[in-house]
Amino acid sequence: MAYPLSDDALAWQRKARAFTDQELLPFEETAEFNEGELPPDVYARHRRIALQLGIPLMDAPLAHGGLALPLLTQTAVWEQLGRVTNALCWCMSEAQAWMFEACSPDQLERYVLPMMRGERRECYAITEAEGGSDNASIRTTARREDGRYLISGEKWFVTSANKADFFFVQAVVQGEGAADGEQHALFFVDKDSPGIMMLDNPLFGHTYSSHHPTYGLHEVPVPLANRIGTPGAGMEYTRSWFRRERLMIAARCCGAAARLIDLASEFAQKRVVSGQPIAQYQMIQAMLADSITELWAARLMTYEAAAMQDRGEPVALIHTHCAMAKLYASEMANRVADRVVQIFGGRGYMRSNPAQRFFRELRVDRIWEGTSEIQRIIIARSLLKRGVAGLIGG
Repeated sequence: MAYPLSDDALAWQRKARAFTDQELLPFEETAEFNEGELPPDVYARHRRIALQLGIPLMDAPLAHGGLALPLLTQTAVWEQLGRVTNALCWCMSEAQAWMFEACSPDQLERYVLPMMRGERRECYAITEAEGGSDNASIRTTARREDGRYLISGEKWFVTSANKADFFFVQAVVQGEGAADGEQHALFFVDKDSPGIMMLDNPLFGHTYSSHHPTYGLHEVPVPLANRIGTPGAGMEYTRSWFRRERLMIAARCCGAAARLIDLASEFAQKRVVSGQPIAQYQMIQAMLADSITELWAARLMTYEAAAMQDRGEPVALIHTHCAMAKLYASEMANRVADRVVQIFGGRGYMRSNPAQRFFRELRVDRIWEGTSEIQRIIIARSLLKRGVAGLIGG
């Protein structure tokens, strides 16, 4: 029995599945053996189709030309997009609802609405050498001087920066607000601003066309009008971003696991060893059974975390459930990928096999947007505060 989705959500799910299967999957190996890159005309077509389908508009409000889809529907879409390797689904930007709550009309016109239309690309400059999962320890500073902010610091793992033309930068504002004279804030920073330098562009275990460079910022001048939202609310906007990203990571992990299980099931029924398909061997059956059971649990958890937001449940509770979904789904997908590589045997270690690519790529989902350990801390603190019934009912 499937999780109950509306007719509209099912229609979106089918559209996302068709886009993934017909447009993205055929180019996985092209990307894999070309440093993640696709021919420009193919990449442009993927972007155009994503825009035509309305994927970048899913979370944006109706008043600004968005679709304001329920989060459960969006989760079902991103689950299907997660079925492709090499991050080929990252062909478009997506405007998130929190941006329309936090940004001024001027900021929406200059940054967010052009991003929705595919005219601008964003990246998030939050992580630092000593401020990764613990974003409260960020050391990048913003100093107000002569009618502007001067931002200085170093940002690591700025995903998709090579494709972006502006950053969302998190910094600590000096000299105003909090009792200690410091507070967190988000800023729009144009990538071509003076004082920005790429310090490193390290290679990673996956082959994505979206890179994760390190940037140095030295007294980068930023207009006062580019500070996002009200003073003191910067961390709340970052948490809004984290909630959505963690949920969509969970969704993509479910999509990846579903494809892996399909691949392994098909192979196991065709691969003959000692006169019978390996699907008849109980140890193979056990791996398949564990995989589908864990996927079912992860999908239920992920969908319910999305549905909680659609129902308007308390933000603190949603925050914890998004952490639970990311924790379980990301670790589930890693276990499934490991089993599927084992089922394929030597074939599973070939880069031409999606199982090998998923095995390599899914590992980072236990790290970025908050490590598994950070998710466990969030969950445990919520449990100690609310108890079992307060956290999951019963």
